[in-house]
Amino acid sequence: MATLITHEEYRDMAIASVSTITSASPNSWQEAAELGFERASKTLRGITGIKIIEESARVEDGEILEYLVTLQVIFLLDESEGD
Repeated sequence: MATLITHEEYRDMAIASVSTITSASPNSWQEAAELGFERASKTLRGITGIKIIEESARVEDGEILEYLVTLQVIFLLDESEGD
C-alpha cells in the first residue's frame, strides 16, 4: 500500500542532483579523485558524496602518463526562498 505524504512533508524533503566530472593526475587514481573532489567543492555547495564510475589511464611508449577518473558528485540543491 502506497503512503501519501502531505504538502508540508514534501516541502521538507531534500532534493539532490548529480554532476559528472573527469579529473586527472600524473601520480595515481586516488590523487585524481581527490583533485576532482577538491575542484568540485569550489563550485558546488552541499556535496554529500562522490562515486567513482570509471578509472582509466593515458599511456605512451609503455608508460602511464596520466591517471584519469570519472566521478559523479552528489549534492543537495539549494532551497528556493518563498516556496
